[in-house]
Amino acid sequence: MLPFEQGLIDMPSENVLVMRPIDSFGLHIFPASTVLEQGFKPINKALMQSGFNVEPRVEAQFELALVHLTRSKVESLGNIARAARMTDGFVLVNGAKTDGIESVLKRLKKIVAVEAVISKSHGKVFWFKAVTLPDWEDAAAMAENPAGFLTAAGMFSSEKIDQGSARLLPYLDGLKGKGADLGAGWGWLSKQVLALPDVAKLELYEADFKALEAAKINAADPRAVFHWADVTALPKPEKPFDFVVSNPPFHQSRKAEPELGKAFIKTAASLIKPKGRFLMVANRQLPYEATMEQYFKRWTVLEQDGQFKVFEATHPRK
Repeated sequence: MLPFEQGLIDMPSENVLVMRPIDSFGLHIFPASTVLEQGFKPINKALMQSGFNVEPRVEAQFELALVHLTRSKVESLGNIARAARMTDGFVLVNGAKTDGIESVLKRLKKIVAVEAVISKSHGKVFWFKAVTLPDWEDAAAMAENPAGFLTAAGMFSSEKIDQGSARLLPYLDGLKGKGADLGAGWGWLSKQVLALPDVAKLELYEADFKALEAAKINAADPRAVFHWADVTALPKPEKPFDFVVSNPPFHQSRKAEPELGKAFIKTAASLIKPKGRFLMVANRQLPYEATMEQYFKRWTVLEQDGQFKVFEATHPRK
């Protein structure tokens, strides 16, 4: 917010874009018509509840854009290039050192005239007049990965099949009826489930809008239903599922957050029938055993090694 607070940039009266804000901090200084782009469902929902205009993906023209960096450099460069294409005025880039702001600034200084740089609290914000940038947007777009699936930078395990998901494969036999994939990502695990002959329907739940769009292609099937949703806040269904599979995320920031996986276990217990089957893989060091005991009457560890453990649970507690 410093460029505006210090009077270094004039705020347009409308047509402002803010890409990938992680919360509402400072957004009050922007015009009421400002459009926020945020494809992560929990943050998208929180921003909407705060009264902002939020979209998972934006395509329009703006007078000014502010881009917040993500953890993926390729994705961030793609967002900057998109913002520059959609903006007639200044593009601001904001990020912490841990997000790679120094590297991004260095890249941009080679090809554009950076107007100014402000440093504060282990981060930087800089801005430049919008110009056509290199093929960064194309590099960040969805493309076929080495395994033959459509993915994009910023998605979890975009370059290869996640080892954790692969650990579930030997235990999928016997799944039948209606099921759910919690945290479906770009759809590899769901595609394996849909290959089973007795699966009648599979509902995919994923918080990352872009990953879900990829899953719609990778796991395309008339039995598949796709939900852009926060798995930790799903309502109890009218009709419970016969089975649930999950490779839950274990972090949103750079540190492990076991509470995420615990919330997935709680949700799974609320979704399945009394004799329904829940299969979940997790990093070995994450402490999920007590949570399994809390929400399921019967559970076991099917497999465990130095990296992963595979859980099976049935008979959810009321």
